[in-house]
Amino acid sequence: MARGKVQMRRIENPVHRQVTFCKRRMGLLKKAKELSVLCDANIGVIVASPHGKIYDLATNGNMQGLIERYRRTYSEMHGVSSEENKTQAIQEEVLALTHEIDLFQKGLRYMHGENVINHMNLGELQALENNLEMWVNNIRSKKMQIMSKEIEVLRYKEGILQAANGILQERIMEQNGILNFSGTTMVPQPQAPFYLTMESNCYF
Repeated sequence: MARGKVQMRRIENPVHRQVTFCKRRMGLLKKAKELSVLCDANIGVIVASPHGKIYDLATNGNMQGLIERYRRTYSEMHGVSSEENKTQAIQEEVLALTHEIDLFQKGLRYMHGENVINHMNLGELQALENNLEMWVNNIRSKKMQIMSKEIEVLRYKEGILQAANGILQERIMEQNGILNFSGTTMVPQPQAPFYLTMESNCYF
């Protein structure tokens, strides 16, 4: 009885799928061993099951040695093309930077009053506009950061001055209380509160 042709599609029944996986895996590893013996070839096979289990076979040596050999051979085969790609990428980057520098120079000349705007096309004007908007946003952001830091410093100094003024007020009240308790005829005149200012750091 002839064997029917197997359809190459995923087996829906999980039991049949697992049985087929085991049979095909064993057959694959057997064929790899036969090819290695018959043709004196170094063969490495890695199979990952649907459940994540790894099966591997290295006919000569070990799998790590075969992988390192493959990496060295791949690097030697693609080394020239890799260098060419790097050179091409560097050239493209240089051209892009040259174009950007030229655009910046035109923009600077225009901002200094030189009549170069008539020599700029629509794309260059749009790029210049975008760059100017980006610069303005960066300047505003930096300005807000500096102002926020200055406000924090001023609030810190204000807290120190308020604490110092509070201590001075307590000392004045203590001195007035001592003078009144001693019964002396020298009655201190009312004095204005002492305040410590940030500008001079002096008491008034």
